[in-house]
Amino acid sequence: MATLYTHIDSNIRKTWILMSVFFALVVGIGWFLSFYFQSVEILYFALFISVVTNIGSYWFSDKLVIAMTRARPVTREENPVLWNIVENLSITAGLPMPRLYIVEDSAPNAFATGRNKEHAALAVTSGLLTLLDRTELEGVIAHELSHIGNRDILVSTVVVVLAGLVVMVSDFFLRFHLLGGRSRDSRGGQAGAILFVVGIFSMILAPIIATVIKLAVSRKREFLADASGSLLTRYPEGLARALGKISQYGGKMQHASNATAHLFIANPFGSANTGRAGFFQKLFMTHPPVQERVKALLGDHGV
Repeated sequence: MATLYTHIDSNIRKTWILMSVFFALVVGIGWFLSFYFQSVEILYFALFISVVTNIGSYWFSDKLVIAMTRARPVTREENPVLWNIVENLSITAGLPMPRLYIVEDSAPNAFATGRNKEHAALAVTSGLLTLLDRTELEGVIAHELSHIGNRDILVSTVVVVLAGLVVMVSDFFLRFHLLGGRSRDSRGGQAGAILFVVGIFSMILAPIIATVIKLAVSRKREFLADASGSLLTRYPEGLARALGKISQYGGKMQHASNATAHLFIANPFGSANTGRAGFFQKLFMTHPPVQERVKALLGDHGV
């Protein structure tokens, strides 16, 4: 019988599988480019860019996200209820209390970011504080603290960086041929032409695959954080009710961005995924359908 614990184990395994596929995709593209152009420098350059970007995102991702969402720090004196909820749940989870922020936005939402639990930040929108009662707010906060405890905040950054790298390398390959790089393979006869067609097809397909994997990792993270957050509060109904209220709002955040959409507890572009969805529709969702999340939390009673 499936439980919250089996959901956690299952989602951890699936996330690591997706991450492994992602790394294999990046390495494969780098090898193909270096082999095709007979220049190992291309592979070295791609690896250099990847390392530099990963280091930069590791150290500064939280500051970038906070700036992009226009979140501002909040103190205990300003909002003692929110502060006490975060503080108490952090103690229960065995985590340092994250830096706390508020986004002035009527759309109910929340996110966590940072490179590790010692350097984490948690932000909620003003709309979330207005819409939810204390029990529901505790469910959302526990969800975000679970992202921190599960190291999801770092995994999500790495996946975004890898997806960006795939797009960049693919764009380089296509631009090279458009600017005259095709003459290199013209001397290879039929084999060169076939390799060129395969390469072009791969470079067009690679960013799509990267995007699908990035979004899949994001969806798995949400299921895992839902389960972990419910274990933290021992009251899955609170988070389930919160998800229902958030999904019913339907409005878009003022400063929603594709770069940060996957970090939020719900789709910041509006509730387009409240019910059931088909397989191909799910591939390009930043979050699982709310109905599926509630079912995972409450079982058949939540459907």
